Amino acid sequence: MKPDSRKKFVVAICRENRKNMTEAERIVWELVRNRRLDGKKFLRQHKIIYENSFDSFQFFVADFYCAEEKLILEIDGEIHESQKEYDNWRTSVLEDLRLRILRIKNEETIYIEQVKEKIRQMFIITHPPAPSLHEERG
Repeated sequence: MKPDSRKKFVVAICRENRKNMTEAERIVWELVRNRRLDGKKFLRQHKIIYENSFDSFQFFVADFYCAEEKLILEIDGEIHESQKEYDNWRTSVLEDLRLRILRIKNEETIYIEQVKEKIRQMFIITHPPAPSLHEERG
């Protein structure tokens, strides 16, 4: 497949995934879309290219991606129970790209406040709070 047609193929996959989100993905999307969660911009069904050569590339499609935080949110349904080895390999590849992955199980989305807090904890890891202006200086 030529690089140009491959890119169109990837875009088509992402668009199709956006049209056919699971209920759990819809719930999380409502939580993070339009910078609703702490002003962070998330993209849904976003391609992550992990290997790029002159005439081809390899990619994953992340459920949700925040470039500012280098954070991927993966919403895991039943299928992930049977593909743990693949998920572990995929996580390893993404971590090699200095991306962080937060896996959220479908059933967790009924507790949306806990999901929101889990995501926020990932923000804290990346950006620790600034020192207080009231600290004593030596």
